[in-house]
Amino acid sequence: MSVPLAAALGLTLAPRGVVAAPCAELPNPVIGIGGSASKPLLAKVAAALHGIDAPIDLVYQSPGACFGITYFVDGTKITGTANYWDADGTEQTCDLPLTGADPDFGMLGVKGTLCEGVEAIPDGIAEFPGPITSWSLIASNESSQTNISAAAVYFVYGFGAALGQVAPWTVDAELYSRNATSAALIAIALGAGIPPTKFKGIDVGTNQAMISSVGQSLNPEAALGFVSTEVADLNRDTVHTLAYQAPDQTCAYWPDSDATAFDKRNVRDGHYDLWSPYNFYAPVDGDGVIENPETRRLIGFFTGAEPLPDGLPLLDIIIDNGTIPQCAMQVWRDEEIGPLYSFQPDAPCGCYFESRAAGETDCQECAGDDGCSADSPICRHGFCEVI
Repeated sequence: MSVPLAAALGLTLAPRGVVAAPCAELPNPVIGIGGSASKPLLAKVAAALHGIDAPIDLVYQSPGACFGITYFVDGTKITGTANYWDADGTEQTCDLPLTGADPDFGMLGVKGTLCEGVEAIPDGIAEFPGPITSWSLIASNESSQTNISAAAVYFVYGFGAALGQVAPWTVDAELYSRNATSAALIAIALGAGIPPTKFKGIDVGTNQAMISSVGQSLNPEAALGFVSTEVADLNRDTVHTLAYQAPDQTCAYWPDSDATAFDKRNVRDGHYDLWSPYNFYAPVDGDGVIENPETRRLIGFFTGAEPLPDGLPLLDIIIDNGTIPQCAMQVWRDEEIGPLYSFQPDAPCGCYFESRAAGETDCQECAGDDGCSADSPICRHGFCEVI
């Protein structure tokens, strides 16, 4: 395989003469598989995991979100290379066994049953919701477009740009997409009423390729694509998120309170429709307990089932990555891109989220509960929160 072809397929090649170390020889590997949208978050967590008692080496392969469940459905093993991160956060490559390895967990930005060929989650595999990601339709910063509706997405991505005839997105060569294993595609397809396998556009393979394709387009007014919002946020110098109007809405909303904010207010309060929790999938015993103790620790850190060790500021990592901890949400849904209902977490952290993500909040600062009012009586993370 030539290097240009390998790059086009998103494969990682070691430099000539360099052999990647076996993943199994890492001190304490936990192997995951899933989509590329979650890699920036996992990279930050992986680096911090080296600094805790009983460190974990987080190994991850990212061929596409739906691979995070299909390997458990098919009972196959993963092969080739995977990535892991050292204590400085530098991405490294390791080799999986030639005979394959069983993944310890899968990670998807949508529910596994939405993936093609997955009619049900297999017996012995359980789902564990984690932090929330949202999905962004994106345009080049050279484009004048600021919003898009679900109806427009339906015509553009359902029929193709030229046939859809929704100006200015009428050029098929500027309609960028992913394949049906992409969580972003599945979520946006659900929102617009398009079967994921019928979604049109040029499959660019990865989130970063999507950013490059849209951001560097020579016909920017016609260029349209989509990524997870945290990836869009990291690339605001070249692309911008389009405000999105869901089918039952009369106007469009950004994920944040405005186009330049980072507060994810419209996701958190239900105005922005395109969001999902990251879902972890892992083998469990008859009591629903994750079988592998190290995988149990790792996923438990995300879900709150395991106490956070010193050296793992997971709440800060999640917020700084552009994702949303469940404790900052005010709405929830049981179906992917389905109906919303009011939600109050066990220990709300919305004030702290706003302070860290947006740099400001209207909430009262505190050093203890006695400094808070009756409306927000609990001091959490330095701010007065509701019970």
